[in-house]
Formats: sequence, C-alpha cells, structure tokens
Amino acid sequence: MTVSRPSFRPVLVRLAAAVMATAFAAAACGTQPAGPPEAGDAAGGPAAQRAPLDFQAKTVDGGEFSGSELDGKPAVLWFWAPWCTICRSEGPAMARVARKHAEAVTFVGVAGRGEVPDMRRFVDDTGTGSFTHAVDEDGSLWSSFGVTSQPAYAFVRPDGGMEVIVGSLPEGDLAERVAALAGRGGRPEPR
Repeated sequence: MTVSRPSFRPVLVRLAAAVMATAFAAAACGTQPAGPPEAGDAAGGPAAQRAPLDFQAKTVDGGEFSGSELDGKPAVLWFWAPWCTICRSEGPAMARVARKHAEAVTFVGVAGRGEVPDMRRFVDDTGTGSFTHAVDEDGSLWSSFGVTSQPAYAFVRPDGGMEVIVGSLPEGDLAERVAALAGRGGRPEPR
C-alpha cells in the first residue's frame, strides 16, 4: 500500500512570492503610481482648496520657517523622506529647476518620516541646499496638504489656490509646471 503525503511546496512558493511582492512594494517608497501621478486642485480630488500656509516649522539647518512667508507668492513645496530612493533620484532635478526659477518661485522642501541628521545628509547628497527644507516631525504638515506618501508636490499659486501631485514627476513635467506657476508658459494653471 502506498501512502501519499500532501505537498507543501505550492504553499511555500505562494508564501515566498507574497513576501517578495511586499518587499518590492516597500522598496519603492510606496509612492509609485500605476499610471500617471494623481493631480487636482487638492490631493485626491479636483475641488478647489486654499493652501494651508498657517504653519511654523523648524528647518533642517536648525532655523525657523513660517508658511506665511509664502502668502501671495508662487511656491512649490516638495514633500520627501530621507530614505526614499525616488526622492533621492529626483533631488538633483529639483535643485536644477529651483535654481532656474529662484527669482520667480519660492521652493520649500518638506522633510518627513526620518531623523534630522538623515535629512541634512539627504539635502547635502542631492544638492538641494539652495532652498529651505522644513522638518515635519509629526506629519501634521504633510497631512494638512493631503500628502500621505512621497514624493509629492504642492504647486501654490499667488492667490492661495494649489495643485497637489502625489508621485514621481519627471524633470520636464516639473519644469513645465514651475514655468506656468512663474507665468513663463508651460502648462496652464488649473481652474
């Protein structure tokens, strides 16, 4: 008489595949959208929203920053984390675009989900030290802009309206949006 035992191999293969898929998703910073980045006048939807500029924050270099400094000015807030590989790869492009438009648009990095020494190292490594980087230790600033993952961008118009993009932005798209914000062509402002 032959006794057959159930095979655990299919279960182990499925378990290994699930573990690998989870690890891959975590390595991508949890922000790589399946399609193009989400866009709207507010994160997650097209309804108009005013930028929440009533905030105070410490900066990565130990200073103070007030969101009210952005009132009436075109601005780009870049939400990043020091361990995010996508953010790190976008940093040099952000630095180039910020330098090109420094006269017309204010740039502010909003660092979260990390320790300040790691944030300082990120700024040094990515060459983004030409603009202010606020530290969002408790996530309240990210939350007030509707940002739940990184990278993300808030394009704030002088009238206080904003468009939030969650996900990676190629340098050309970033440059177009900033040029439009600066009034130098590019994509039209959302209505």
